Amino acid sequence: MLAETICSAVSAAGLGIAAVTAYRKRFLTATRIAAYSLVPVGLVLTGVVEWVAGIAFKPSVWLGFGVLGLSWLLFMTTRAIEHRSGTTRAERKAARAAGRNEAVAPAASAPSLGAGGAAGPAAAAKPKARSGKKQEAAAPGDDFSDIEAILKKHGI
Repeated sequence: MLAETICSAVSAAGLGIAAVTAYRKRFLTATRIAAYSLVPVGLVLTGVVEWVAGIAFKPSVWLGFGVLGLSWLLFMTTRAIEHRSGTTRAERKAARAAGRNEAVAPAASAPSLGAGGAAGPAAAAKPKARSGKKQEAAAPGDDFSDIEAILKKHGI
């Protein structure tokens, strides 16, 4: 009952301000103020104010919100524990690195994205044999030889 009275008073004050604004020949602003001031009366007449007041002052509603909060807390706790499922950080990091390297053939310098000409699972499993000196030179510096050649070509 109190909420309905307050909403009616706010609407009456808003309509009074709209009338003063219209008297000052600012009709567009006055119309907008009148529209905003009629919203509280509309909420009272539709029953929304009574429904909100009924929810806000019932202990069973607040108990329901508490139960929902507890269920959310339990859900988030189980997710956090699931992510930490007994593995160490180094093991999780190694597993992620292994997952990233699966798309690259063992001796390839670029990822094998599709089933190209002769490159397939059998070709990736058996890298071509190299001579003794070239196999020793196939150290990490070998991966950058192509890049070095490109940079030298452009004079960098």
